[in-house]
Amino acid sequence: ELRSLLRLFLSGETAETRNVFIRRYWFFDSVHDIAEQYSISESKVKSMLFRTRKRLRRYLEREGFE
Repeated sequence: ELRSLLRLFLSGETAETRNVFIRRYWFFDSVHDIAEQYSISESKVKSMLFRTRKRLRRYLEREGFE
């Protein structure tokens, strides 16, 4: 069930946000490596991850997953 919810959530995110999230939490890339790969700052990567986790938490709560 969690896998399906996560897939649905990520499909609604921008490609960049989705890719950064997957690189960090599926492939365990470092923030530094992600920033280099997408030519963005490390602080932007950290902010993106923080905001995405926050949206994911709200989404899972709305869907009744705790």
